[in-house]
Order: sequence, then structure tokens, then C-alpha cells
Amino acid sequence: MEDLDRLYQERPKNRLVRLSLFAMAALIVGTWIWGDFVETTGSDRLANVERFLHELRPYPLQDRSFDVSVALTWSGELMEEKGWEAMGTTLAISVAAIVLAGIWGTMLALPAARNITAGFTHDSPKLWWTLVVGAARLILIFLRAIPEYVWAFLLLALLGPTAWPAVLALALHNSGIIGKLSAEAIEDLSGEQMSSLTSIGASRLQTVLAAVAPAALPRLLLFFFYRWETCVREATVLGMLGIVSLGFWIQDARARNFYDEMFFLILLGAFIVMIGDVVSTLVRAYVRRAS
Repeated sequence: MEDLDRLYQERPKNRLVRLSLFAMAALIVGTWIWGDFVETTGSDRLANVERFLHELRPYPLQDRSFDVSVALTWSGELMEEKGWEAMGTTLAISVAAIVLAGIWGTMLALPAARNITAGFTHDSPKLWWTLVVGAARLILIFLRAIPEYVWAFLLLALLGPTAWPAVLALALHNSGIIGKLSAEAIEDLSGEQMSSLTSIGASRLQTVLAAVAPAALPRLLLFFFYRWETCVREATVLGMLGIVSLGFWIQDARARNFYDEMFFLILLGAFIVMIGDVVSTLVRAYVRRAS
């Protein structure tokens, strides 16, 4: 106990830290008050909460005690009616999107990596390759600067309410992210192998295949599966724009005030995301061990 008291007395005493903590606390309290967040909890709000929680129960069980068999029958009918199809569509959108994003991102990552182009200025003006790198990086910035939802709104106007607007929206945004991360991973590679190959007259393609691809592939796969997790989650959300996936049926249930169906479909979306996270974690762990 004495040691604890001694350590407490000898602790660093920085006035700036204390003032910063005090200012942060005051700012939180101030925004809570000035933002009109302080509201009294009346009986009507409590009634709304109770009603909402009541309507989250499966409809056949809302006016009776909970029965597992009835709940299973209700959930099975809901899965048969729309659950399985919506889950399949959501997964298909995410897989198609990440495949396209991986291809486009990798294609843009190669010219965006400065060490890839640096060794080939002998056959073209250096200014040319500087422009190539700059253009590739600007494209990557543009792609990832526009959120998936904005891409989806634009593509819905062009392609209509099919699965393709969601696929392309996710692919465009994630290709910018994958391309950026991949270009940085390539730039972090050791340049000895690339210099050796270019010194003996290897072409650009030969250098990429023999030196860049084997060294960068493990990290590129990590980026690929990491972004696939995001695509699984966002494919569910984009369904709210009218694409027949889980998000579409969640929005439909919300519009009809079928909160039991809405909650069940939300749980299905969370289940898909968890499955995607498990698969991604296993693959990334395998890639790390293999590399």
C-alpha cells in the first residue's frame, strides 16, 4: 500500500494534460447542452420503447409466451420466402465487387508505384513516367474519394435497380483503396531484384512477374480479403437503394412497420458479416504463415 501511495505521489504532473482533460470534459458537457440533447424521458417515450421491444418478437409470439417451435417455424418460412435469396444476392454482389476491385486496383497500382516506373526511364523520357505515375495516383484518389453510396446513386440512374449498380459502386470505391494500398506495398519492396533484372535487359512485364509479384502477393491478398469484409457489409446496406438484397427487404419491413422481420433480417446481415470475417481471418492467417 505504501508503494502505491509513493507511486501516486511521484506520478508525472503535467498541467497541459490536466487542462486538456478538463477542456474535453467541458466541451462534451457544453455540446450536450447547447446541442439540445438534454430531454426529459416522459411516459410516452417509455411506452414507445416498450411497444418497439414488443414488436421485435416474432409476430405469432407477440401475444403469447415464447415457444421455440413456433419461432423456428416463423423464421423458416421467412427464410424460405426471402431470406435465402437475399443472402445469396448479398454474397454474390460482394464477391463480384471485390473481384473487379482486385483486378482494377492491381492494374492501377503498378503504374502508381514509383519504383516500378523508375527503372524504365532509359527507353522513354522521365517526364513521361512522372505523368503516368501522377495520373494513376489521381485516378485512385478520385475512385476512393467518392463513397459507395454516391457511386450507387449515379449508377442506379444509368443502369436501373439491378444488382450491377451495387457491384460497380463497391468495385469502383474499393479499387481505389486496394490500388492505393497495393502501390504503397510495392514501393516498400527491396529494389535489388528489380535492379538486377532491369540491368540484364528484362522487360517491364518480366520484372513485374519475376520480382514484384512473388514478393508483394502476400500483402496484396491481405488487402483483398480485408476489403472483401467491407464489401459484404456494404452490399447489405446498398440494398436499401432498391437492389434486391438483404438491405432491400430490411427497408421494406421498416416501411411496413414489420419490426420482427426487420430485426430478423438485420441479424442475417450480421451473420453474413461474421462469416465473412471468419473466412477472411483464416485466409489472412494462412497467407501470413506462408509468407
